[in-house]
Amino acid sequence: MDAADLVIVGGGAAGLAAAIAAAERIGGRHVVLLDGAKTLGAKMLISGGGRCNVTHEAVSASDFFGNRRIIKNVLAAFPVRETIDWFHALGVELKREDTGKLFPTTDKARTVLHALLNRCQALDINMFTGHRVSRIECGLDGRKGFTVVHSRGAIHTRTLILATGGRSLPKSGSDGSGYAFANDLGHSVTATVPALVPLLLDDKMFHRELSGVSQEVTLTTVLAGKAVDVRTGSLLWTHFGVSGPVVMDASRVWTLARERGDRAEIYLNVLPGRTFEQAKHWFIMQASESPRRSVVKTLALVVPERFAEAVCAAVGCNPQRAAAQMPRSERDRLLSVLTRLALPVTGDRGWNVAEVTAGGVPLEEINFRTMESKVVRGLYLIGEILDCDGRIGGFNFQWAWASGHLAGCAAAASVS
Repeated sequence: MDAADLVIVGGGAAGLAAAIAAAERIGGRHVVLLDGAKTLGAKMLISGGGRCNVTHEAVSASDFFGNRRIIKNVLAAFPVRETIDWFHALGVELKREDTGKLFPTTDKARTVLHALLNRCQALDINMFTGHRVSRIECGLDGRKGFTVVHSRGAIHTRTLILATGGRSLPKSGSDGSGYAFANDLGHSVTATVPALVPLLLDDKMFHRELSGVSQEVTLTTVLAGKAVDVRTGSLLWTHFGVSGPVVMDASRVWTLARERGDRAEIYLNVLPGRTFEQAKHWFIMQASESPRRSVVKTLALVVPERFAEAVCAAVGCNPQRAAAQMPRSERDRLLSVLTRLALPVTGDRGWNVAEVTAGGVPLEEINFRTMESKVVRGLYLIGEILDCDGRIGGFNFQWAWASGHLAGCAAAASVS
C-alpha cells in the first residue's frame, strides 16, 4: 500500500486550489491528488459558456445560500482581491464585464485550467487521473489517518481533503460519490437538489411561442402562502420553459421545496418596480396621451411585443383594440396578470444541466478557520460537497478558490 502525507480526492477547482496552496508550503512530493476522470477540468472548461467566469468583483455571504455567518468567514480568508492577485501570479489576467463578472482576458476557460495545471506540475504535485476512489476508511488496521481505496489500489494518508464536488454535470465527473464518503466518515448530509437550473413549464403555458425572448422581471417564490425569495433580473423564455439568471438563481428554492414535498409557487411581475395600482395608473396615462395606440403597442413600451401579444391572447383581450377603448374589467384582468403571472412549473432540467448542487455536508460540521471536519480529525471538506451554493456570476468559483486555499494551507500546517 502506498502512503502520503496529504491526499486530495477530486481535481476540480477547489481540489486544484487546495493542492497548490498545500504544495507551496510543504512541497509537491508530499501531496497526492486523485481523480476518477481521465483528464481534469471538464466542468471548468464548459463554465461561463466556455470562458470560465472565474469570480465576481463584489462577493459577499448574501450571494450564497447556506450558513452565511460561516460563509462570510471563509470568503474573508481569501477575498476577491487575493483571487485576482493569485491568478495574476499564475499568469492569468482577468477582465471585468459590465455585470461585474471577471473572465480571463483570453475569453478561454482553457487559459485558467492550463495555468492551474502548470502550477501543479511546477510544484511536482503527484497527480493521478483515472484513479476513481471507491472507499475511504478511517483508522484501518489500527493506523492513524485514512486509507483511500481507488481503482488502481489503495493509499494511506495522515491528512485527507475531500473535494469531490456535488451531483451537477455528472459527465464531468461529479457524480455525488463524495457525499457517501463523508457520511461513512460520520458526517451528516442534507438533501441535495439541482441548483442554477432552468425550469420546465406545463404545455398550457405560452412559453413555446416566446422561445428566445428575454425580458426583465421580478420573480417571487411562495411557500405556504409566504414569499420566501424575491429577486429581479433577466428571464429567458425557451421551448421547454424558462431560464436566464433570475430563474437560475431562484431555481434551488423550487427544487428543494419539491424534494421536501412542499408546494412552491412562482410568480412573475413583468413590470418590475410597479404594483398593480401603479401599473394601472401608468396604463391609464398612456391611454390618455395616445388614445389611438393599440393595447399591444402600449404594452410594447415596457415589455417585448411578442410577450405582449401572447399575454393578451392568454387573458382573452384584443391586442389591436385602442388602449383608450379597453373595458375596465378587461384592463384590470390584463394588468393583474402582468404584475402577478403564475408560472406552472412542472420540474427542472435535472443534474445534466444544473450548474451546481444545493445541499450537502452542513457547514456547521466544519471549522471555518481551516475547513477541517469537527467530526474527524485530519479530514477537510471543501467546495461543492458542502451545503453552500451561490448565485450565477462566478460566486461558486470564488467559494471553490477560498475554501480550497484555506484547507490547503491548514492541511499543510498540520502535516508539517
